[in-house]
Parts: sequence; structure tokens; C-alpha cells
Amino acid sequence: MSGTTRVVIADDERMVRTALRVILDAEPDLEVVGEATTGAEAVSVVRDRLPDVVLMDVRMPEIDGIRATEQILATLAAPPRIVVVTTFENDSYVYDALRAGAAGFLLKRAAAEELIQAVRLVARSDSLLFPAQVRELAARHASAAAAPAWTTRLTEREGQVLRLMTTGLTNAEIAGRMGVGPATVKTHVAAVLAKTGARDRTQAVIAAYESGFVRPR
Repeated sequence: MSGTTRVVIADDERMVRTALRVILDAEPDLEVVGEATTGAEAVSVVRDRLPDVVLMDVRMPEIDGIRATEQILATLAAPPRIVVVTTFENDSYVYDALRAGAAGFLLKRAAAEELIQAVRLVARSDSLLFPAQVRELAARHASAAAAPAWTTRLTEREGQVLRLMTTGLTNAEIAGRMGVGPATVKTHVAAVLAKTGARDRTQAVIAAYESGFVRPR
């Protein structure tokens, strides 16, 4: 993604919204284009402003951040990347939000530099946001059920790419590990997403753990 990254902030606390806006608007490549105080308002503002990234509080009035995430992703042809903002990283709401389609999560106590980096990273969408924490959440919810059919449809290369994706590596880093070009990795990533039915890398990682394709260490 090139140019300015457009951001919508959804949080029912005015001080939180103000703090996030001040931090993001100070960056030349980031612009806050809207705010929302409820989940329902977040859906409306996102449809109107069409941002690239949404910072979504998990717990809000009317509908929570999880339902708002589902509605946004289900109704927009080109939905934004959604990052849920939470107080506790191990909150079950966080995992539910990731399964609903959020691209990652961010702690409210995160430093300004972490916030800025998070927005830029999810806008690029070529890596995981806080991969260690995502892996921990996914591993905790790993299933012992029979593996879904897609696990047998992945080629050997695609399986290798998926395992490397779970570590949080970018396409360029995966290419270096595998000794292939970034374009080849991009093709494999697209195939992995299609076969797992995942919207993005975060959902692919969740699918990898929930299916048992990748085992918790």
C-alpha cells in the first residue's frame, strides 16, 4: 500500500480516541479520517470513510468490537484491516475477534512507537502483528478434532510456507529461508489463503493451529 494510510478509531472512551488520534496524526504517512463511540457507529463510519485500517475497541456499547468486525468484513467489497484494541492480551474476546477476521490486536498500554508500527504493518499485510502472542492464543485453542480436508490439499511447498507464516516472517524473509524469489512466495501465500479459506495471514495461522497442521510447542 502506498501513500497515506487512512485510519478510523472506534472506542467509547474519549481520552483513548484523543490519544490515538494525536499519535497517528503526527505521522506524515498516517491520517485519522473518522472516530466512533459504539460498535454500530463504527460500522457506519467505516462504510462512509472507507479507511485502510480500523483500530477497534473490543468492548463497546450497542454491539461489541467482534460483531462490528464481522459486519464490516461481511458487507464491504474491499474491507479495511481491523486491529482490535484491548486491555488484556489473553482475553477470550481477543481470540474471538481474530477468528471473526481481525488482522491482529494491540494493547491499550502499548507505546506510541508500537501503535505506529502496528498500523503500518497491518496496512502492508505481509506479516503478522505480534506473532508470538497470536501463536500463543492460537495454540491455546488448538483442536484435537480430525484435520479438515484442506490440510491434505496443500503442496509440500505451500505447507512449508504456512509453517513459516506462523512464525511471523514476511514474504521476503520466507523467500530467504526457502531460497526462492519473493514473487514465488507471494504465489504460495495466495494459494494457502485460498485453500484454508483464510482472509489473511492471521486467519491462516489460526487455521493452522486449530486444524492441528501446526502443533503447539
